[in-house]
Amino acid sequence: MVGRMILGVGLGVGLSLALAAGQARADDVTGVWLRESGASKVKFAPCGGAVCGTLVWIKEGTDTPAKVGQRLFSDMKSTGPNAWAGSYNNPDDGKTYDAKMTLSGSTLTTAGCAFGGVICRSSTWTRAN
Repeated sequence: MVGRMILGVGLGVGLSLALAAGQARADDVTGVWLRESGASKVKFAPCGGAVCGTLVWIKEGTDTPAKVGQRLFSDMKSTGPNAWAGSYNNPDDGKTYDAKMTLSGSTLTTAGCAFGGVICRSSTWTRAN
């Protein structure tokens, strides 16, 4: 009887830890993401006290001034559950914009905004790893 209680407690603790790990992972944006167009992939990883996104792949034949290894997203800091804000370096015009991103399941939405967020351009990404 005591053995069953210990086993039951052990399974309960294990299940609780597994659920906690799943919740902690829910807002983990790190990894490689494929843009909806299929033309590029960005890897998000910790950098300092924030998250940064670096271009790691461009589909052959894609016409873009962007270069593999170029940092596109910088200083992305959490603004709440599954949300970050920082900067976006646009390779098309060479300008830096305010950026925000939100994670919903396996979909990441990024947006670069100008004029204090009045005009934004967004992209959708899916996890590639």
